[in-house]
Amino acid sequence: MALGGVDPLLIAVAAPFVAAVAAPFLARILHHNAAWLLAIVPALIFYHFTGYVADVSAGQRFAIGTDWIPTYSVRFSFYIDGLSTLFAMLISGIGAFIVLYSGGYLKGHPDLGRFFSFILLFMGSMMGVVLADNLITLFIFWELTSITSFLLIGFNHKSERSRRAAIQALVVTGGGGLVLLAGLLLLSYVSGQTEMSAILQQGNFLKDSDWYLPILILILGGAFTKSAQFPFHFWLPNAMEAPTPVSAYLHSATMVKAGVYLLMRVHPIFGDTAIWSTILPLFGGATLLVGTILAVRQTDMKLMLAYTTVASLGLLVMLTGISTEKAIEGAVLYLLAHSLFKGALFMVVGTIDHGTGTRDVTKVGGLWRAMPLTFTFAFLASWSMAGLPPAIGFIAKEILYEGTWVADQWHNVLITAVAVVGNALMFVIAFAVAFKPFLGAKVETPKTAHEGSPLLWLGPAALSVCGLVAAIMAHTTGELFIRPMASAIANHPLDTDLHLVPTQWKAPVNLSITTVVLGIVIYLNLDRVRKLIAGILTSIGWGPDQGFDQAIRGIVRLSAFVTGKIQFGRMEGYMTVTIAVMVLTLFVPLYAFNEWPTMPEMPDFAFYEWSIFAIAVVGLIAVLMAANGLVAIVSLGIQGFAVALIFMLFGAPDLSFTQFMVETLSVVILALVMTRLNLAPRDHRRRSQKILDGFLAITGGSVLGLTLMAVTQVQFNDELSVFFNEYSRVIAHGRNVVNVILVDFRGVDTLGEIAVVMVTGLAVLALIRITTPKAVEEETEKADVIKTPIPEQKEGVAS
Repeated sequence: MALGGVDPLLIAVAAPFVAAVAAPFLARILHHNAAWLLAIVPALIFYHFTGYVADVSAGQRFAIGTDWIPTYSVRFSFYIDGLSTLFAMLISGIGAFIVLYSGGYLKGHPDLGRFFSFILLFMGSMMGVVLADNLITLFIFWELTSITSFLLIGFNHKSERSRRAAIQALVVTGGGGLVLLAGLLLLSYVSGQTEMSAILQQGNFLKDSDWYLPILILILGGAFTKSAQFPFHFWLPNAMEAPTPVSAYLHSATMVKAGVYLLMRVHPIFGDTAIWSTILPLFGGATLLVGTILAVRQTDMKLMLAYTTVASLGLLVMLTGISTEKAIEGAVLYLLAHSLFKGALFMVVGTIDHGTGTRDVTKVGGLWRAMPLTFTFAFLASWSMAGLPPAIGFIAKEILYEGTWVADQWHNVLITAVAVVGNALMFVIAFAVAFKPFLGAKVETPKTAHEGSPLLWLGPAALSVCGLVAAIMAHTTGELFIRPMASAIANHPLDTDLHLVPTQWKAPVNLSITTVVLGIVIYLNLDRVRKLIAGILTSIGWGPDQGFDQAIRGIVRLSAFVTGKIQFGRMEGYMTVTIAVMVLTLFVPLYAFNEWPTMPEMPDFAFYEWSIFAIAVVGLIAVLMAANGLVAIVSLGIQGFAVALIFMLFGAPDLSFTQFMVETLSVVILALVMTRLNLAPRDHRRRSQKILDGFLAITGGSVLGLTLMAVTQVQFNDELSVFFNEYSRVIAHGRNVVNVILVDFRGVDTLGEIAVVMVTGLAVLALIRITTPKAVEEETEKADVIKTPIPEQKEGVAS
């Protein structure tokens, strides 16, 4: 039901942004307890979207919005189906627990209010991405996620590592966003639509188009950079410089899932083609292996989880690329499972770090006695990540293996092998995070280990238990969430029949057993495997992360080189280049298109009109014969006064007055500047430079005159004149048309011109007040005379 004429969905989208504005004020009053109040906002948003579940599972879809820029068909519109509903529930539901967790994790931090504001802005941006229907609206929210993630990753702005990670994430994802914009604009051009819902209804119109491949590559560029696909994966682990609440939210429900969401959204348009089914499994599989291998190498638990997120994103991309119904169902199930267990595990690692002072897996042990609740939730979440029953991760693994194994492509065996190896390594990381810190002998830590506050363990508790409940109620989970989302991706109804216990012994069960056995073997030899991988990576040398630094350094050097060539530090050179470019710009079209004007007849001037032209000529001769710059400036004013007199004679007294004022002010100001600058009294240019300057001056004046003559000989279009004459009195209540145009119709332009004049005046004032080196020396000598005491004279000794 609409509230005050506004659809509740629009309120749900706007609510995080409103809460972000209020967050700093609430944190100033309530401190970390503001988390309880702020968490109500995403909780209510989650509750709102639960109202769509029944309708969406029944096959209904909703589209609402309002016109934004109608001229360009840009609408502030949103689309609700199974795909957007589940994403919105994950973002808002996990977001509520992240806000609570932030209050406990950053308790006492002086910038807690700022953090709350950033995290809520991030939430709202991601909500906009998954709900947006209009392509331009989608792009705006897409880039907002990059900007807000930049603020969150660089939250500890005094740390150089945080600043580098934030800039790296912004460059990679922001650059990918610009590539995506090009793809969305082309998609809109080819389809003739700006709403995603309308484009999806057009069927396979693009798959047979010549534009298919360019648009696909551009959209994949945006999706791959956002979801950290190889070779753009390096920014995501570096983003771990952000506080743990950011990492937990970033990896579970936001930002990195945006690319996966986009691929799933456009699957009906691009999916199930040879190109799609080759590129996505290739890059997704490579990302899966790279992410898990790099994860095994790490000892920092946040980095271990970060690299497994890279791997999981690769797995989701790979499954989306396979395009079979079971692969899509497996992708949806794994996305849900990953959001639950990864959010919980990141918060668990943050709690360990908060309670012990370290997150190095080799420097903690035996924590289960001091942190029993944290251990319980870590165990439940890691059990799901390992793909063991009875957890939602187990069902997801079974279905995704069914999707890879029955794939019709020739490379199904290779894809399945990659999935098995990747899942086995994720099994290793899951157990390393869940067991190594808590079991075994107790290890002394920098801080005395202690359990976290309810704000810290409430999120892991809810997410890990949800993963267990979702598996136990597998059929209901499938009907309410998995089937609607998979049907939206496939763009036609799908049937799902999920069970916690496999109904029959088939290939996915054998593959799951193989995964577990392989994972146990690697886990038991984890130290040796870690050393082996570290040695291999060391022998390889630099990777994409170092390549990013080299690319940035190359860009800086290139820009410095180009700037040095263009901005060479001589005003004379700048003027020469500017006038030469102007001459070419005006001359080439006149010559190429034969647009030379017809020479007009000499008009019959009155004697006083001839006298004005004579004054202008005298002023020109005075400028050319001036002995120094000051005389040239004053003589140049004669030209302006002559033009002002011409305006007056031809019935434009207001323009004439303006010209008189501007010319007088210009001459006075320039004269003041010239008197303060220590310039050479005479022209210092070489003869060759004088000849070049004279040629450019004559050529420029001639070409400009020819252009003006050509323009005035074109048939006059009086539409604007008629409009201003007709409406100046009616709309702007002014009789002076010129003044009305300046003040009302183009008032913003006039304001800009006034601002330019003001800035110029301030710059001139600064130049006037600059003290020359000689004057500085004289002032210093005077000061020394005043401040240095005169020594007392002794009898018979000259001072």
